[in-house]
Amino acid sequence: MKTDILDTANKKTGEADLAPSVFEAEIKESLLHDVVLCQLASRRSGTHATKTRAFVSGGGVKPWKQKGTGRARAGSIRSPLFRGGAIIFGPSPRDYGYSLPKKVRAAALRSALSAKAAEKAITVIATVAMDAPKTKQAAAMLAALGLADKKVLLLLDTRNEAVEKSFRNIDGVKTMHAAGINVYDILNADALLMTNGALEAITERLSK
Repeated sequence: MKTDILDTANKKTGEADLAPSVFEAEIKESLLHDVVLCQLASRRSGTHATKTRAFVSGGGVKPWKQKGTGRARAGSIRSPLFRGGAIIFGPSPRDYGYSLPKKVRAAALRSALSAKAAEKAITVIATVAMDAPKTKQAAAMLAALGLADKKVLLLLDTRNEAVEKSFRNIDGVKTMHAAGINVYDILNADALLMTNGALEAITERLSK
């Protein structure tokens, strides 16, 4: 499969090969589901917490004597039975993250990229270069490429602070280094916009 390499004005400057092993792989929805769940679980903060009897202040005095009152026995007003008391089996801070095998993650990336390729939602540009942050110029480039009203994932082969700052103010556009691609962000985008260098880096990584 071949695709055009465009410049920022949407003019063809060459052609690039989309490796069949990466962009024409079998699309396994169950695999994509597993990897997306793993990513979302890893993003959970897990900071929820409630206090058990060990952490609720007060309640050091027995509220009434053990016998003779007709009431149930009680040792502390911070018991879970009392208002203002502790919580039984409440949530505590924890890490929800878990990992999947490396081969599974790589196969899911191939499936996600193949899905975008099948939708013809991949655009390759020669390069993106800016001397200083210019959001207006970045918006004009997206409009020229026909991506102005879409959720776009911009993949760069090298870090460029000026380019990243130019695009981060545009709603719906996310900039990422090619080495950081992941299934969730690929599927969450309407279109992938990548430099030719990023395409080569992704192909080299996933063709192994």
